[in-house]
Amino acid sequence: MKKLTTILLALMLTTAAAAQGFGQRPQGFGQMPQGFGQHGQKFSPEKFQADLEQYITKEACLTPQEAAKFFPIYKEMQAKQRTVYDRQRQLGWGKPADEKGCEKNIRQRDEYDLELKRIQQTYHNKFLSVISASKLYDVLGAEDRFHRQMLRGWNAQMRGFGQHGQRGKHNKQQQQQGK
Repeated sequence: MKKLTTILLALMLTTAAAAQGFGQRPQGFGQMPQGFGQHGQKFSPEKFQADLEQYITKEACLTPQEAAKFFPIYKEMQAKQRTVYDRQRQLGWGKPADEKGCEKNIRQRDEYDLELKRIQQTYHNKFLSVISASKLYDVLGAEDRFHRQMLRGWNAQMRGFGQHGQRGKHNKQQQQQGK
């Protein structure tokens, strides 16, 4: 469930980040991959995917041959998951007006969660046909770490932007009000 939550958050942030550019991470957070809108550039989904693949390949010690077999299947899985995430997003975050609507929404969310788990299970079996179980285990860990790293970086960047989307302006206003 943690992985599902992490993936959902990463995809939602990816979508939100596509509308904004982000600067570099603050000191202590490591280097932010180049696809993350440094110096006012826009977020690049292609660069994000390339960075993810590079990170997974390195962390799981995939050979070029293994990576060539693994990543097309991985991208196929991501595409199927994305369709479910899109349907989840269509449910919206607003609370339905009545009990029946709330119950329907809850049941639909549960169905989407189960569908995501079925997709994941199906693709884990496909992955095991092209890489070893120990490498797949390492891939899954690397994927989680990559997404956590990105979320931490995005969260740090969002704290650096004020209410008006301008770095530091909100902080200066708060300091002036506190005087």
